[in-house]
Amino acid sequence: MPSKTVYYLAAFIGSIVGAYIPALWGAGFLSFSSVIFSAIGGIAGLVIVWKWFS
Repeated sequence: MPSKTVYYLAAFIGSIVGAYIPALWGAGFLSFSSVIFSAIGGIAGLVIVWKWFS
């Protein structure tokens, strides 16, 4: 079982990547879609680490 730091790092990186995705089609970094994708990316990062280490 990885430490909490690994989970925090995965959520952080996932949220950064998720927030950047709407910027690829021209939306701003603080747009509604960017916030939603940031949350989805953070959750996806947590799920990936959880699946990887279980």
